[in-house]
Amino acid sequence: MRIGTNELLIILVVVLLIFGPKNLPKLGKMFGKTINGFKKGMEDEESEENVEKVEEKKAVKKDEDEE
Repeated sequence: MRIGTNELLIILVVVLLIFGPKNLPKLGKMFGKTINGFKKGMEDEESEENVEKVEEKKAVKKDEDEE
């Protein structure tokens, strides 16, 4: 299901009526920061998982070398 041009215009008009023209730039900036924070959090989580996997592999390899 896609959002068409008419639906998008209706949503924009409703947002404009609710928040007013002065608050739209603030709202857009907050939304952008939220999305960037979410993306950064996902990248951090993935990098932490990768570090843990590398450490586990090193530990397993060290155990194998000792045997």
